[in-house]
Amino acid sequence: MTRSPILRKGSRSILERMYLSKIGDIKIKLHRPIEGKIKRLTVRWAATGKWYVCFSVGQEDLPKPPWKDGSLVGVDVGLESFATLSNGEKIANPRFFREEEHELARVQRILSRAPKGTPERKKVLEIVERVHERIANKRYEFAHQISNQLVNRYGLIAFEDLNIKGMMQNHNLAKSIGDVAWNMLVTLTSYKAASAGSMVVLVDPRNTSKMCSRCGILVQKDLSERVHNCTQCGLSIDGDWNAAINIHRLGLQSVGIQSVQARPL
Repeated sequence: MTRSPILRKGSRSILERMYLSKIGDIKIKLHRPIEGKIKRLTVRWAATGKWYVCFSVGQEDLPKPPWKDGSLVGVDVGLESFATLSNGEKIANPRFFREEEHELARVQRILSRAPKGTPERKKVLEIVERVHERIANKRYEFAHQISNQLVNRYGLIAFEDLNIKGMMQNHNLAKSIGDVAWNMLVTLTSYKAASAGSMVVLVDPRNTSKMCSRCGILVQKDLSERVHNCTQCGLSIDGDWNAAINIHRLGLQSVGIQSVQARPL
């Protein structure tokens, strides 16, 4: 007899028991409460020896947020700040890999000295995998929180359509770009927006950093320059904020809305 997966509450709120066909009852630790009816689950094994269960749930369609200029946002992702919004708000870069880098380097030095095929090497490999898993989990949880905030606050969210794979070819920036995991944020925001009645649009990234968000001329600058100084109209603002405002404008244009309200005075 086949039964759907069933969750049973344990002695603590985060501990549950789940019934799986042909396996029976197993203990699980929920990452977060499950909201909605479980439609499907996927079980996968990680190199650290842990098993993960991913639930796909169905929810009733939520009402679409009102289309007004205040509920639309442009998002400029970056390395100094994780993201800058077109309202000037900045989201700090947590740098999860950087904070684990010394520990990872220490363990990898031990690994390099361990003879191949020995129990010692296998044990150290498991430690390395656990560090990488910890970093990946932190990145995912952070992207989950930020994507929730964006979807809950805005009806239209505009990102740049970045060629991240191409950007990773820059070996000076590859490690930092990999650490911020921009694709994860865009992917999570996109599928959550679809469920919430919001919309994510990807805009052409050309000249979003160079174009003056007030007068529209192109201001040549180096990547290291953090401030946008326009020689035409005199606008001087944070460079990432300037880019986010341009992304906001392009996002509006992509859905047929013209607006200048996001431009700084």
